[in-house]
Amino acid sequence: MSSVTTKLNPYQMAVEQLNEVAKLINLDPGIHEYLKYPKREITVSIPVKMDDGSIKVFTGYRVQHNFALGPTKGGIRYHQDVTLDEVRALAMWMTWKCSVMGLPYGGAKGGVVVNPKELSKGELERLTRRFTFELVNFIGPDRDIPAPDVNTDPQVMAWIMDTYSMSVGYSAPGVVTGKPLEIGGSLGRFEATGRGCVYTVLELMNKLGMKPNEIKVAIQGFGNAGHVAAKLLHEMGAKVVAISDSSGGVFNPEGLDIPKAIEIKYPKDGKKGSVLQYLDVDPKAEKISNEDLLELDVDVLIPAALEGVITDANAPRIKAKIIAEAANGPTTPEADKILWSKGTYVIPDIVANAGGVTVSYFEWVQDIQSYFWTEEEVNTKLKNVMTTAFNKVWELSKKENVDLRMAAYMIAVSRVAKAMVLRGLYP
Repeated sequence: MSSVTTKLNPYQMAVEQLNEVAKLINLDPGIHEYLKYPKREITVSIPVKMDDGSIKVFTGYRVQHNFALGPTKGGIRYHQDVTLDEVRALAMWMTWKCSVMGLPYGGAKGGVVVNPKELSKGELERLTRRFTFELVNFIGPDRDIPAPDVNTDPQVMAWIMDTYSMSVGYSAPGVVTGKPLEIGGSLGRFEATGRGCVYTVLELMNKLGMKPNEIKVAIQGFGNAGHVAAKLLHEMGAKVVAISDSSGGVFNPEGLDIPKAIEIKYPKDGKKGSVLQYLDVDPKAEKISNEDLLELDVDVLIPAALEGVITDANAPRIKAKIIAEAANGPTTPEADKILWSKGTYVIPDIVANAGGVTVSYFEWVQDIQSYFWTEEEVNTKLKNVMTTAFNKVWELSKKENVDLRMAAYMIAVSRVAKAMVLRGLYP
């Protein structure tokens, strides 16, 4: 989605992508122009009383890109580098992600310019509640449904839900997703992104005649999505030969002991470890850099960490047959062209990592109905949505002779455009 080598900012990149798709689907010029711009942008000042008694003012954003398919949906991130253009781009990309998955949502995104690691828990709660109060007229179960993103978690969602509920005068669990189970969260939500990614990989492998117990896998990023994908593939008999986190990676060509690696990275005391500690328990494992991991001789590569890690510089050396983008935007547009020309299949992020928003949709549905599903029901429904969406992308890719990313965008933009034409322009 985004490139580390490009001079365009994220929003300009998103518009350029839209322009490229518009040509391929002969998008109506008026609809094309309309889709370039968010429906609504909200910038708020967030005064917070700090623990020392002083008042500090933070800046918050919420961008709602398009309402043609339904209320908007998208995460809220807390990061010191958040910009309005970044939030605009992420909102547009969420529109396409929801559309390609067939979810009844438009895209939104939010952010606060803050380094949350510098705040106490009390300061973080006061920041969250004031930000929510400033947005109370613009969010809601039928308007815009936030979710966790960078540096936000179920606790932050609980504060947002409570503040919104206090403001409207009744409990409204459907205002956010990614909540704790006790107040309306969904079973299966934690594993959803990694599980959804694995469903798309299995579907593509089936089309290519590949079997789980015959493949080697490398995973860059052992966070939520990465470690869940590793666990599930390992259980299916795949050899996960390399994993990494920000400290570096570990590699064993005979396969890693993934349950042990998870135990090391996520110990029961709650303090996160490092994958490099795995070297202490596996004498055959060796240290590997995040960069070298991408170029290993494997069948499946899952970039699950940072954006822009697969570029025109390293794409020619990537040996994996399948790349599944569990991260947002790990492959640059220049790399896409190289990988397509050499026959590498890239499952794009708006499909590969859409398990999270899909189960968020399930959570919203359960909240509205006040009727909750078993984890097995959630996973079965997730598999159905993921495989249906992937197969539609696959079929269009073959029909139009375009890569999977372009096929996904063609489906997504076409669906939104058709909804806009049917609804018309009012007044």
